[in-house]
Amino acid sequence: MPGAPAPAGATSDDITPAAVRQQSIALVDDDRNILTTVSIGLQAEGFATRLYTDGEAALKALLDNPPDLAIFDIKMPRMDGLHLLQSLREQSSLPVIFLTSKDEEPDEALGLAMGADDYITKPFSQRLLIARIRAILRRSELAKTTNEGSARENLPEPVLRGRLSLDPARHQVTWDGEPVSLTVTEFLILEALALRPGVVKSRNQLMDAAYSEDVYVDDRTIDSHIKRLRRKFRAVDPEFTAIDTLYGAGYSFTDG
Repeated sequence: MPGAPAPAGATSDDITPAAVRQQSIALVDDDRNILTTVSIGLQAEGFATRLYTDGEAALKALLDNPPDLAIFDIKMPRMDGLHLLQSLREQSSLPVIFLTSKDEEPDEALGLAMGADDYITKPFSQRLLIARIRAILRRSELAKTTNEGSARENLPEPVLRGRLSLDPARHQVTWDGEPVSLTVTEFLILEALALRPGVVKSRNQLMDAAYSEDVYVDDRTIDSHIKRLRRKFRAVDPEFTAIDTLYGAGYSFTDG
């Protein structure tokens, strides 16, 4: 197993260099004990880790050299996790998991509305954290499928629904020809709705589409992602109404 994380004074480090590419996880938390514990656990599962104790320094590094996934604490000095996510989402759809305390539920809901892919409440088990990470990374890898070489013929076809164009192979979405940047989770929820226009999908069905079987999320997680989807499309088209709510039943996508 790789050695322990770098000394606490370091702002960031690539902890586990390797000859072959490892999936990398960035950890941003001002609690160095949590950084050390989580980093060692991730390394034991084969991940490379980068550690940041400061949100401002983390933001620059995440944009300059993106990892495969990032984990943010919410409560941090200078730039907290919410502001870090907000700044990151202006330029990147990097998958993000929030670590929250039980008394931070409003922040947790806000984080999901701002574009976090998942959250985990402290105290948490390493097994749960690893399961959530692997689930999001699996979805992210599927979204990054390219049309190179022999894989071309196996690519899913673009989904065209009225003014919506959704290309699963390239993780690209446009509305009226204007690009809309979505996180992996948002993309999968939209895809599930757009594949069956007019059909009401329950929150449980959307959870199944966006999350693996070993990950549980509650209703408000889906609601937060839907709110953010609408907000992103309305930034392109203020009259966007293609995602309908049927109260008590779920959501549907309307062609047109």
